[in-house]
Amino acid sequence: MIFTGLLLGIALGFVFQRGRFCVTGAFRDVWLSGSTRWLTAFGLAIAVQAVIVHFLLGGGLATANVPPIAWLGVIGGSFLFGIGIVLAGGCATGTYYRSGEGLIGSWIALVFYALLASVMKYGALKPLNDAVRADKSELTTIHGSLGISPWFLVAVLVGVVAWSLTRQRNQRVATLASSGTRTGLAHLLFEKPWSPNATAVVVGVLAALAFPLSNATGRNAGLGITTPSANIVDFLATGNAERIDWGVLFVLGLIPGSYIAAKLSGEFRLRAPDARTAVRAIAGGSIMGIGAAIAGGCTIGNALVQTALFGYQGWVAFLFTFLGVGVAARFFIQTHRREGAAPVLVPQPAASR
Repeated sequence: MIFTGLLLGIALGFVFQRGRFCVTGAFRDVWLSGSTRWLTAFGLAIAVQAVIVHFLLGGGLATANVPPIAWLGVIGGSFLFGIGIVLAGGCATGTYYRSGEGLIGSWIALVFYALLASVMKYGALKPLNDAVRADKSELTTIHGSLGISPWFLVAVLVGVVAWSLTRQRNQRVATLASSGTRTGLAHLLFEKPWSPNATAVVVGVLAALAFPLSNATGRNAGLGITTPSANIVDFLATGNAERIDWGVLFVLGLIPGSYIAAKLSGEFRLRAPDARTAVRAIAGGSIMGIGAAIAGGCTIGNALVQTALFGYQGWVAFLFTFLGVGVAARFFIQTHRREGAAPVLVPQPAASR
Protein backbone atom coordinates (compact mmCIF):
# COMPACT_ATOMS: atom_id res chain seq x y z
CA MET A 1 0.00 0.00 0.00
CA ILE A 2 2.94 2.35 0.52
CA PHE A 3 3.33 2.57 -3.26
CA THR A 4 -0.03 4.33 -3.52
CA GLY A 5 1.94 7.37 -2.34
CA LEU A 6 4.14 7.15 -5.42
CA LEU A 7 1.14 6.80 -7.72
CA LEU A 8 -0.65 9.75 -6.13
CA GLY A 9 2.53 11.81 -6.36
CA ILE A 10 2.84 11.08 -10.07
CA ALA A 11 -0.81 12.02 -10.58
CA LEU A 12 -0.51 15.29 -8.65
CA GLY A 13 2.82 16.16 -10.29
CA PHE A 14 1.05 15.80 -13.63
CA VAL A 15 -1.86 17.98 -12.48
CA PHE A 16 0.38 20.64 -10.91
CA GLN A 17 2.37 20.99 -14.13
CA ARG A 18 -0.52 21.03 -16.57
CA GLY A 19 -2.59 23.31 -14.37
CA ARG A 20 0.35 25.61 -13.40
CA PHE A 21 -0.73 25.13 -9.77
CA CYS A 22 1.53 27.27 -7.58
CA VAL A 23 0.44 29.10 -4.43
CA THR A 24 3.21 31.68 -4.83
CA GLY A 25 1.52 33.06 -7.93
CA ALA A 26 -1.90 32.95 -6.28
CA PHE A 27 -0.72 35.07 -3.35
CA ARG A 28 1.62 37.30 -5.36
CA ASP A 29 -1.04 38.24 -7.91
CA VAL A 30 -3.25 39.68 -5.17
CA TRP A 31 -0.47 41.99 -3.98
CA LEU A 32 0.88 43.07 -7.37
CA SER A 33 -2.18 43.22 -9.62
CA GLY A 34 -5.19 42.79 -7.35
CA SER A 35 -6.16 39.60 -9.19
CA THR A 36 -7.87 36.97 -7.04
CA ARG A 37 -8.38 34.43 -9.81
CA TRP A 38 -5.80 31.94 -8.56
CA LEU A 39 -6.47 32.72 -4.89
CA THR A 40 -10.10 31.76 -5.47
CA ALA A 41 -8.98 28.58 -7.22
CA PHE A 42 -6.80 27.72 -4.23
CA GLY A 43 -9.80 28.31 -1.96
CA LEU A 44 -11.81 25.99 -4.20
CA ALA A 45 -9.21 23.25 -3.76
CA ILE A 46 -9.44 23.66 0.02
CA ALA A 47 -13.25 23.60 -0.08
CA VAL A 48 -13.46 20.49 -2.27
CA GLN A 49 -10.99 18.70 -0.03
CA ALA A 50 -12.86 19.83 3.11
CA VAL A 51 -16.19 18.43 1.91
CA ILE A 52 -14.72 15.03 1.04
CA VAL A 53 -12.42 14.75 4.05
CA HIS A 54 -15.09 15.58 6.62
CA PHE A 55 -17.38 13.04 4.98
CA LEU A 56 -14.59 10.45 5.32
CA LEU A 57 -13.82 11.46 8.90
CA GLY A 58 -17.47 11.42 9.88
CA GLY A 59 -17.95 7.98 8.39
CA GLY A 60 -14.88 6.54 10.08
CA LEU A 61 -13.22 6.03 6.70
CA ALA A 62 -10.17 8.16 7.49
CA THR A 63 -8.28 9.70 10.38
CA ALA A 64 -6.37 12.96 10.52
CA ASN A 65 -3.89 14.55 12.89
CA VAL A 66 -4.45 18.21 13.75
CA PRO A 67 -1.53 19.41 15.89
CA PRO A 68 -1.86 22.06 18.62
CA ILE A 69 -0.68 25.39 17.31
CA ALA A 70 2.75 26.71 18.26
CA TRP A 71 1.96 30.39 17.79
CA LEU A 72 5.50 31.78 17.51
CA GLY A 73 6.66 29.02 15.21
CA VAL A 74 3.65 29.09 12.91
CA ILE A 75 3.55 32.88 12.62
CA GLY A 76 7.29 33.43 12.22
CA GLY A 77 7.95 30.34 10.14
CA SER A 78 5.07 30.97 7.75
CA PHE A 79 6.12 34.58 7.24
CA LEU A 80 9.67 33.43 6.44
CA PHE A 81 8.32 30.76 4.12
CA GLY A 82 6.32 33.41 2.24
CA ILE A 83 9.49 35.42 1.67
CA GLY A 84 11.40 32.32 0.60
CA ILE A 85 8.91 31.20 -2.04
CA VAL A 86 9.06 34.58 -3.76
CA LEU A 87 12.86 34.44 -3.90
CA ALA A 88 12.83 30.82 -5.08
CA GLY A 89 10.21 31.58 -7.74
CA GLY A 90 7.76 28.97 -6.49
CA CYS A 91 6.23 27.31 -3.43
CA ALA A 92 6.78 23.66 -2.53
CA THR A 93 4.51 22.43 -5.33
CA GLY A 94 5.84 24.95 -7.83
CA THR A 95 9.45 24.06 -7.05
CA TYR A 96 8.80 20.35 -7.49
CA TYR A 97 6.80 20.59 -10.72
CA ARG A 98 9.16 23.13 -12.30
CA SER A 99 12.02 20.79 -11.50
CA GLY A 100 10.21 18.24 -13.63
CA GLU A 101 9.97 20.80 -16.44
CA GLY A 102 13.74 21.13 -16.55
CA LEU A 103 14.26 24.40 -14.66
CA ILE A 104 17.68 23.98 -13.06
CA GLY A 105 17.02 26.98 -10.81
CA SER A 106 14.15 25.01 -9.27
CA TRP A 107 16.48 22.04 -8.77
CA ILE A 108 18.78 24.30 -6.78
CA ALA A 109 15.94 25.71 -4.68
CA LEU A 110 14.57 22.21 -4.07
CA VAL A 111 17.92 20.86 -2.83
CA PHE A 112 18.37 23.70 -0.35
CA TYR A 113 14.72 23.52 0.73
CA ALA A 114 15.02 19.82 1.59
CA LEU A 115 18.49 20.21 3.08
CA LEU A 116 17.59 23.05 5.45
CA ALA A 117 14.31 21.42 6.44
CA SER A 118 16.26 18.28 7.38
CA VAL A 119 18.87 20.24 9.34
CA MET A 120 16.07 21.99 11.23
CA LYS A 121 14.16 18.78 11.97
CA TYR A 122 16.94 16.26 12.52
CA GLY A 123 20.31 18.00 12.41
CA ALA A 124 22.34 20.73 14.04
CA LEU A 125 19.48 23.25 14.12
CA LYS A 126 16.96 20.88 15.73
CA PRO A 127 17.39 22.48 19.20
CA LEU A 128 16.56 25.87 17.69
CA ASN A 129 13.52 24.47 15.91
CA ASP A 130 12.32 22.73 19.07
CA ALA A 131 12.78 25.91 21.12
CA VAL A 132 10.80 28.07 18.71
CA ARG A 133 7.99 25.51 18.56
CA ALA A 134 8.00 24.73 22.30
CA ASP A 135 5.28 27.19 23.32
CA LYS A 136 2.25 25.25 22.09
CA SER A 137 -1.30 26.08 23.05
CA GLU A 138 -4.07 23.55 23.53
CA LEU A 139 -5.91 24.83 20.45
CA THR A 140 -6.19 22.37 17.59
CA THR A 141 -9.35 22.85 15.52
CA ILE A 142 -11.54 25.91 15.23
CA HIS A 143 -14.78 23.94 15.46
CA GLY A 144 -13.47 22.03 18.45
CA SER A 145 -12.76 25.19 20.43
CA LEU A 146 -16.11 26.70 19.43
CA GLY A 147 -18.02 23.52 20.20
CA ILE A 148 -19.71 23.39 16.81
CA SER A 149 -19.95 20.89 13.98
CA PRO A 150 -17.17 21.08 11.38
CA TRP A 151 -19.91 21.05 8.75
CA PHE A 152 -20.85 24.58 9.80
CA LEU A 153 -17.35 25.74 8.85
CA VAL A 154 -17.48 23.66 5.66
CA ALA A 155 -20.69 25.49 4.71
CA VAL A 156 -19.11 28.88 5.42
CA LEU A 157 -16.03 28.03 3.35
CA VAL A 158 -18.08 26.71 0.44
CA GLY A 159 -20.25 29.83 0.59
CA VAL A 160 -17.28 32.20 0.49
CA VAL A 161 -15.69 30.33 -2.42
CA ALA A 162 -19.01 30.21 -4.30
CA TRP A 163 -19.44 33.96 -3.81
CA SER A 164 -15.93 34.61 -5.12
CA LEU A 165 -16.52 32.36 -8.13
CA THR A 166 -19.78 34.18 -8.87
CA ARG A 167 -17.97 37.52 -8.80
CA GLN A 168 -15.46 36.24 -11.34
CA ARG A 169 -17.97 34.56 -13.62
CA ASN A 170 -18.65 37.61 -15.76
CA GLN A 171 -15.05 38.79 -15.84
CA ARG A 172 -13.31 38.12 -19.13
CA VAL A 173 -9.98 36.37 -18.65
CA ALA A 174 -7.51 36.22 -21.51
CA THR A 175 -6.55 32.65 -22.39
CA LEU A 176 -4.01 31.23 -24.77
CA ALA A 177 -5.38 29.75 -27.96
CA SER A 178 -5.28 25.98 -28.16
CA SER A 179 -3.69 25.34 -31.54
CA GLY A 180 -2.48 21.77 -31.23
CA THR A 181 -3.01 18.91 -33.64
CA ARG A 182 -4.29 16.32 -31.19
CA THR A 183 -7.93 15.47 -30.66
CA GLY A 184 -10.07 13.99 -27.94
CA LEU A 185 -8.55 13.11 -24.58
CA ALA A 186 -4.98 13.72 -25.77
CA HIS A 187 -5.91 17.28 -26.73
CA LEU A 188 -7.55 17.91 -23.35
CA LEU A 189 -4.65 16.46 -21.38
CA PHE A 190 -1.65 17.79 -23.28
CA GLU A 191 -2.65 20.79 -25.44
CA LYS A 192 -5.70 22.60 -24.14
CA PRO A 193 -4.81 25.02 -21.30
CA TRP A 194 -6.26 23.88 -17.99
CA SER A 195 -8.42 26.40 -16.16
CA PRO A 196 -7.46 27.28 -12.57
CA ASN A 197 -10.83 26.13 -11.23
CA ALA A 198 -10.79 22.76 -12.99
CA THR A 199 -7.25 22.22 -11.75
CA ALA A 200 -8.31 23.16 -8.22
CA VAL A 201 -11.14 20.62 -8.20
CA VAL A 202 -8.79 17.82 -9.25
CA VAL A 203 -6.21 18.89 -6.64
CA GLY A 204 -8.90 18.96 -3.94
CA VAL A 205 -10.15 15.47 -4.80
CA LEU A 206 -6.65 13.97 -4.91
CA ALA A 207 -5.69 15.73 -1.67
CA ALA A 208 -8.71 14.19 0.06
CA LEU A 209 -7.88 10.77 -1.37
CA ALA A 210 -4.47 11.01 0.31
CA PHE A 211 -6.01 10.52 3.75
CA PRO A 212 -7.39 6.97 3.39
CA LEU A 213 -4.44 5.91 1.23
CA SER A 214 -1.94 7.24 3.76
CA ASN A 215 -3.94 5.90 6.72
CA ALA A 216 -3.78 2.40 5.23
CA THR A 217 0.00 2.45 5.75
CA GLY A 218 -0.22 3.64 9.35
CA ARG A 219 0.44 7.31 8.57
CA ASN A 220 -2.11 9.56 10.28
CA ALA A 221 -1.97 12.47 7.83
CA GLY A 222 -2.80 13.66 4.33
CA LEU A 223 -0.54 15.42 1.84
CA GLY A 224 2.72 16.89 3.05
CA ILE A 225 5.93 17.98 1.35
CA THR A 226 8.32 19.48 3.91
CA THR A 227 8.72 16.54 6.30
CA PRO A 228 8.95 13.94 3.50
CA SER A 229 11.57 16.09 1.76
CA ALA A 230 13.53 16.35 5.01
CA ASN A 231 13.16 12.60 5.50
CA ILE A 232 14.76 11.93 2.12
CA VAL A 233 17.82 13.97 3.08
CA ASP A 234 18.07 12.31 6.50
CA PHE A 235 17.80 8.86 4.93
CA LEU A 236 20.56 9.68 2.45
CA ALA A 237 22.74 11.04 5.26
CA THR A 238 22.16 8.37 7.91
CA GLY A 239 20.66 5.36 6.13
CA ASN A 240 17.73 5.39 8.56
CA ALA A 241 15.15 3.34 6.65
CA GLU A 242 12.41 4.37 9.08
CA ARG A 243 12.30 7.71 7.30
CA ILE A 244 10.92 6.06 4.14
CA ASP A 245 7.14 6.13 4.34
CA TRP A 246 4.07 6.94 2.25
CA GLY A 247 4.88 10.66 2.31
CA VAL A 248 8.39 10.13 0.95
CA LEU A 249 7.09 8.07 -1.96
CA PHE A 250 4.49 10.77 -2.60
CA VAL A 251 7.07 13.53 -3.04
CA LEU A 252 9.29 11.22 -5.08
CA GLY A 253 6.41 10.87 -7.53
CA LEU A 254 5.93 14.61 -8.07
CA ILE A 255 8.90 15.19 -10.38
CA PRO A 256 8.27 12.16 -12.65
CA GLY A 257 4.61 13.17 -12.89
CA SER A 258 5.55 16.70 -13.83
CA TYR A 259 8.16 15.46 -16.30
CA ILE A 260 5.61 13.25 -18.05
CA ALA A 261 3.19 16.17 -18.35
CA ALA A 262 5.85 18.60 -19.56
CA LYS A 263 7.37 16.14 -22.03
CA LEU A 264 4.07 15.10 -23.60
CA SER A 265 2.84 18.69 -23.84
CA GLY A 266 6.09 19.96 -25.37
CA GLU A 267 7.01 22.10 -22.37
CA PHE A 268 10.10 20.25 -21.12
CA ARG A 269 13.42 21.96 -21.71
CA LEU A 270 16.55 22.19 -19.60
CA ARG A 271 17.02 25.84 -18.63
CA ALA A 272 20.03 27.00 -16.65
CA PRO A 273 19.67 30.09 -14.43
CA ASP A 274 21.99 33.07 -14.54
CA ALA A 275 24.16 33.74 -11.48
CA ARG A 276 21.69 36.14 -9.90
CA THR A 277 18.77 33.72 -10.23
CA ALA A 278 20.90 30.87 -8.86
CA VAL A 279 21.79 32.91 -5.77
CA ARG A 280 18.12 33.73 -5.24
CA ALA A 281 17.24 30.06 -5.63
CA ILE A 282 19.77 29.12 -2.93
CA ALA A 283 18.55 31.86 -0.59
CA GLY A 284 14.88 31.20 -1.32
CA GLY A 285 15.14 27.44 -0.95
CA SER A 286 17.05 27.78 2.32
CA ILE A 287 14.50 30.21 3.77
CA MET A 288 11.69 27.92 2.62
CA GLY A 289 13.22 24.96 4.45
CA ILE A 290 13.81 26.89 7.66
CA GLY A 291 10.41 28.57 7.60
CA ALA A 292 8.44 25.42 6.79
CA ALA A 293 10.19 23.44 9.53
CA ILE A 294 9.45 26.12 12.12
CA ALA A 295 5.86 26.52 10.92
CA GLY A 296 5.21 22.79 10.93
CA GLY A 297 4.34 22.73 7.24
CA CYS A 298 4.35 24.51 3.89
CA THR A 299 1.65 25.71 1.51
CA ILE A 300 0.50 22.09 1.15
CA GLY A 301 0.69 20.63 4.65
CA ASN A 302 -0.57 23.82 6.28
CA ALA A 303 -2.30 26.08 3.76
CA LEU A 304 -4.04 23.31 1.80
CA VAL A 305 -4.48 20.38 4.19
CA GLN A 306 -4.71 21.83 7.70
CA THR A 307 -7.06 24.55 6.46
CA ALA A 308 -9.43 21.87 5.14
CA LEU A 309 -9.35 20.30 8.61
CA PHE A 310 -10.02 23.76 10.08
CA GLY A 311 -6.91 23.60 12.22
CA TYR A 312 -5.69 26.84 13.76
CA GLN A 313 -2.22 26.02 12.46
CA GLY A 314 -3.47 25.86 8.88
CA TRP A 315 -5.35 29.15 8.80
CA VAL A 316 -2.72 31.11 10.75
CA ALA A 317 -0.06 29.72 8.40
CA PHE A 318 -2.19 30.68 5.39
CA LEU A 319 -2.47 34.28 6.63
CA PHE A 320 1.18 34.82 7.49
CA THR A 321 2.49 33.08 4.37
CA PHE A 322 0.24 35.44 2.41
CA LEU A 323 1.71 38.42 4.30
CA GLY A 324 5.27 37.17 3.77
CA VAL A 325 4.64 36.87 0.03
CA GLY A 326 3.26 40.41 0.03
CA VAL A 327 6.30 41.90 1.74
CA ALA A 328 8.72 39.99 -0.50
CA ALA A 329 6.78 40.80 -3.67
CA ARG A 330 6.73 44.50 -2.86
CA PHE A 331 10.44 44.55 -2.07
CA PHE A 332 12.01 42.09 -4.50
CA ILE A 333 9.69 42.63 -7.47
CA GLN A 334 8.24 46.13 -7.33
CA THR A 335 11.40 47.75 -5.95
CA HIS A 336 13.58 46.16 -8.63
CA ARG A 337 11.13 47.21 -11.32
CA ARG A 338 11.35 50.81 -10.18
CA GLU A 339 15.13 50.62 -10.18
CA GLY A 340 15.15 49.09 -13.66
CA ALA A 341 16.59 45.80 -12.50
CA ALA A 342 15.29 42.39 -13.42
CA PRO A 343 12.42 41.30 -11.20
CA VAL A 344 12.08 37.91 -9.58
CA LEU A 345 10.26 35.94 -12.24
CA VAL A 346 8.32 32.71 -12.06
CA PRO A 347 9.65 30.71 -15.01
CA GLN A 348 7.13 29.86 -17.72
CA PRO A 349 7.19 26.97 -20.14
CA ALA A 350 9.20 27.43 -23.29
CA ALA A 351 6.57 26.16 -25.69
CA SER A 352 3.22 27.82 -26.24
CA ARG A 353 0.07 25.80 -25.95
